[in-house]
Amino acid sequence: MPQGLKRGLTHYGDADFSRYLRYSFARSMGYSGKMLSRPVVGIAYPPSGFNNCHRHFPDLLEAVKRGVFAAGGLPLEFPTISLGEAFINPTSLMFRNLMSMDVEEMIRAQPMDSVVLIGGCDKTLPAQLMGAASAGLPAIQLAAGPMMTGSHEGEQLGACTDCRRFWAQFRAGEKSEAEINRIESRLATTAGTCPVMGTASTMACIVETLGFMIPGTAAIPAVHADRLRASEATGELAVRLASDGLTPDQLLTDESIENTLRVLLAIGGSTNAIIHLTAIAGRAGKEVSLKTLNQLSDTTPLLVNLKPSGIHYMEHFFAAGGLGAVLRELKPLLHLNCLDISGQTLGERLEREDAYVDHQVIRPFTEPVEPNGGLVALFGSLAPQGAILKRSAADSSLFEKKSRAFVFNSLEDLSSRIDDPELDVRPDDFLVLQNAGPRSGTGMPESGYLPIPVKLSRAGVKDMVRISDARMSGTAFGTIILHVTPEAAVGGPLGLVRTGDMIELSVSERRLDLHVPENELQKRRNEIKDFPELKEKNSERGYAWLYQNHVLQANQGCDFDFLKAK
Repeated sequence: MPQGLKRGLTHYGDADFSRYLRYSFARSMGYSGKMLSRPVVGIAYPPSGFNNCHRHFPDLLEAVKRGVFAAGGLPLEFPTISLGEAFINPTSLMFRNLMSMDVEEMIRAQPMDSVVLIGGCDKTLPAQLMGAASAGLPAIQLAAGPMMTGSHEGEQLGACTDCRRFWAQFRAGEKSEAEINRIESRLATTAGTCPVMGTASTMACIVETLGFMIPGTAAIPAVHADRLRASEATGELAVRLASDGLTPDQLLTDESIENTLRVLLAIGGSTNAIIHLTAIAGRAGKEVSLKTLNQLSDTTPLLVNLKPSGIHYMEHFFAAGGLGAVLRELKPLLHLNCLDISGQTLGERLEREDAYVDHQVIRPFTEPVEPNGGLVALFGSLAPQGAILKRSAADSSLFEKKSRAFVFNSLEDLSSRIDDPELDVRPDDFLVLQNAGPRSGTGMPESGYLPIPVKLSRAGVKDMVRISDARMSGTAFGTIILHVTPEAAVGGPLGLVRTGDMIELSVSERRLDLHVPENELQKRRNEIKDFPELKEKNSERGYAWLYQNHVLQANQGCDFDFLKAK
């Protein structure tokens, strides 16, 4: 196969002319003939003024290029869509698939021998890996790295676990408006992703475990000099990949996916990671079973004492030994024959690495934070195809409970009524949000973290069971059941729940059941004429139309049906 700029010539009907024209235009950028003869390393580059996590990317880009040049390659960056979590409406997940298509098609369309994927903010890492897996070119990923923590009156702060905690205190009347404004300016103080084990850091750990990232680089803080050295090393390795590199399908194996699920459970990772890992695996024709997740969760201890499932931050995780330390503790449970992007096996990596670990942050296998994994899947009459609970960030006193449902039928209904002082809601109710799933017209936002109603928060209520077909941020905490599948908008049982119905939760039995007679449920189905379609929210054009008509359910990764591997 041709290499470098000779790859994938533009069609003009004359291949020699195409090559001649391409090199002529390449020379217009000032490159010498010697430089243009090198292997080409593409760099997928998504900085944006609407993405605070990526504001240090110019420095990372220059370091990657430095590594590529030093190893004898020609680095050529290309822009892609950038997804800044807090700046995207209605939710960044809705545009993850679009970014994956952008990455995939630009890798296919442009002449490159390997590709470096620079990403960070929540949905960018999975989007890039989904696209690269489909494109099939050797690919290596570089994460933005977590930001450093801030401080407020002597207390360490990190977005966004602490921002949620303080916001709850503000809603409860425990913080003044002046103080919450001061806190606002201190939560996110450097470049990088959230400094807790939210979705961004979880995905970085997942990517490293899958083998697509240089070992030991997932947790390096964004502003640390090691992040620049990792960028340079990534560029160097990308040149080697151009000639003899592993393709994504060689790294995305059943064994590496199982290892990744173990790591996800051990680090108390984000619930979003289940959706993303499922979508990534789907691009290689692999499946992620929620029943397998439960089997692994029963035998994988929670080892990382990090917010929102503990007390520490990502900078502590990095200093404590990072992902390598977690992998060493999990070694008896892992498939050690899995390869990483450098060509070594996991077993070889663990034999070579420094054995230091700070057991205050990363606990020994025999003395875990919790004996079981951080996530658990629930099934039952309310969630026939599954739901997810991050039990490591929840109140275990609520795990075995039967109680009344209090229902909000949409995001608008939630917003308009949650703070009504006359709301007939009780502390032991299960709060239920409907019509916030992938096909609801809202794109499955991070709205599963339903706020405690003001009348209850001001009475001292700190947690309640909350159930929805939405997602929640990886930085969030509480007894929150998410990704209920099938969702309400496609006729799932969740859409049939009414205030006053009894719901039973049993984490020990992995159950979530709606106790309403079938004849009553059928009556409710008959009363909702346009139930499966939510016609008033259907989009009629553009990407929103494409999303609503082709997005899969949460248990299939919310990918598009036409993008999964056959």
